[in-house]
Amino acid sequence: MQTGTACLQRLRRWLLLLLIVTTTAAGTWVLAAILQVQGLHPFEMGLLILFPILFAWIATAFWTAMAGLWVLVRGRDPCWLSASRKSPEGEREAESRIALAMPIFEEDPHQVLAGLRATYESLRQTGQAHRFDVYILSDSKDPETWIAEELAWNALCEAVDGYGQIFYHRRQNNWGRKSGNIAEFCQTWGLNYDYMVVLDADSVMAGDTLVEMAELMDANPGTALIQVPPAPVHQETLFARIQQFAGAAYGPLFAHGLSFWQLGEGNYWGHNAIIRVAPFVKHCGLPELPGKPPLGGEILSHDFVEAALLRRAGWQVWMAPWLGGSFEETPPSLVEHLKRDRRWCQGNLQHARLLLAQGFRLPNRVHLGMGVLTYLSSPLWLIFLVLSGMEALRRKHTDPVYFLDNSLFPVWPPTFFMEAATLLVITLGFLYLPKLFGYLLLFRDSRMRARFGGGPAAGLSMVLESLFSALLAPILMLFQTRFVVANLLGRAVGWTPQKRGPGAAANVGPLVTAVGWQTPIALVVGAWAYFNLSEFFLWLIPVLIGPLLVVPITLFSGLVSLGRAAARLGLFVIPAESAPPEVLRRLDELTRHPTPVPGTPGSGESYTRQAVMDPFVNALHVSLTGSRAKLLSQQYYLDSMLTRVQERGLEDLAPAEMRVLLGDGDTMLRLHAIAWETETGAGALSPAVQD
Repeated sequence: MQTGTACLQRLRRWLLLLLIVTTTAAGTWVLAAILQVQGLHPFEMGLLILFPILFAWIATAFWTAMAGLWVLVRGRDPCWLSASRKSPEGEREAESRIALAMPIFEEDPHQVLAGLRATYESLRQTGQAHRFDVYILSDSKDPETWIAEELAWNALCEAVDGYGQIFYHRRQNNWGRKSGNIAEFCQTWGLNYDYMVVLDADSVMAGDTLVEMAELMDANPGTALIQVPPAPVHQETLFARIQQFAGAAYGPLFAHGLSFWQLGEGNYWGHNAIIRVAPFVKHCGLPELPGKPPLGGEILSHDFVEAALLRRAGWQVWMAPWLGGSFEETPPSLVEHLKRDRRWCQGNLQHARLLLAQGFRLPNRVHLGMGVLTYLSSPLWLIFLVLSGMEALRRKHTDPVYFLDNSLFPVWPPTFFMEAATLLVITLGFLYLPKLFGYLLLFRDSRMRARFGGGPAAGLSMVLESLFSALLAPILMLFQTRFVVANLLGRAVGWTPQKRGPGAAANVGPLVTAVGWQTPIALVVGAWAYFNLSEFFLWLIPVLIGPLLVVPITLFSGLVSLGRAAARLGLFVIPAESAPPEVLRRLDELTRHPTPVPGTPGSGESYTRQAVMDPFVNALHVSLTGSRAKLLSQQYYLDSMLTRVQERGLEDLAPAEMRVLLGDGDTMLRLHAIAWETETGAGALSPAVQD
């Protein structure tokens, strides 16, 4: 069976390569015929070099979607993983143990634990929750967030009776960022479990999906990782609703297509995946790249590399789009999307240094290369546009030659209107046919069509989403070009928390500063093209309009009010909101009616002051922090801070000092006792400084 699957895998990949090469070669041949009428100029040579790279990128996405269409029409790929396995007679298998590991960094703890509670309650409904433990792994540095996380964890445990099954741990040293957090978990607790499911702070998963993921791992001992593609949900801004609609309408085509080509040599997306712990610990230690960031140092986009390391060790990695029940939140605005995109850009460009790593399989090299090209394609498209403009300008100022080699009769330049039009139609078809097929698939199932708001509303949503994507594409091209250049110039990205709530784009001043630089560029380029190359200007209009209107596009698409207005009109409706699964219904309830959190400070008070003064909060914090051996110098430092707090109050401590104070349970107990022994609590009653 494995041999047959491997043969089919190779056959499918050769077919994909043949389709990509054939269509790219045909498109390049047509472009060459158009350009080489009177010999190839260097500008035209540049266009012919760039075109096959960019067209092959488009063709790869198109044929991947077509493979997904074939699978969805057929119903299921027979080569996919199966959970059926017969145990030897008389042998009873031990139940596997699974950990849900959620790394968090400066998140809203109430929002994060609402999603985690919905997931955990869904898991309990399956009757299999006893096999799962939950670990909240904090890297937060802000003292206020730290205490808020502890209180939210305690409230969650009380609400679901999760003590002994839901754990909270905060690291003092944030080495390795998210990948380091997961590595530390594996080294400390991971080997107590057969598998772990890695969740992001915005991840929500159905209990049935988690159980089926574990069953698939049980039944396929050669598999080390199964990735379930997460569907974007639970955001209300117009920007997010458009992205959610695209993910729901077209995402399954691409996810099933990727699985069709990859089979057991898939990729890892960093979350909403189940991982066999033992091989992950053994083989997935990440190297530190030589040199300084951004292209050296810690590997930011660790997931692709970890998948490659597992494949190098002989383990299979699968994508399972047929499972469903996997969800995440999309950034609420273009600004937040760009912040995330810049981090991803740096991480993916680092992969260029791993393309020739020893022992990596060819599919993993392709995964890494495609991640690099995802961002390099933007400057390549920009160069292509610049060369096109320069070639148009050259032709305008070049007199045509009608008499060749002293011929007595003129030779009229041939026209290639039909060829050019055909090439344009093919390119647009490759871009937009997958969206059309995603829409047409809705007509196979009246219930699914109704969940998208009905045929007419879904069709209008598709048209509007396509127009918005067309406006967004040149904006992203310019931003990603800027990100690539910044990385090549050595400007690394810091570790900043993701803002997931709405309203991130409502402040006009910072918004203009962040995105408004594109508007004068569009005005200058458009004016130059209009006065110098009027015909080329018409081709540039679709490229210029997005950057020209980038500020209002960013501002209005980030508004919740417009997102809700679109929902009332039946636009950008997705099944996850029109007919939500139980886990998302529960998440909505918990979002509207948050779990009460005992120990939360009143208005105007701080969490850190509460950790000093409130007996319950202090005891909870001390129990989670514990006592540790200290050097004499460390004890002197803690004693000096204790004296400063007594004399001047908590507000005298900087955030870094507050972290040190909070990190020692013995000192927190002493400070709590001192505050209660004095008549007024001395300086401990003063409000704490917040970072």
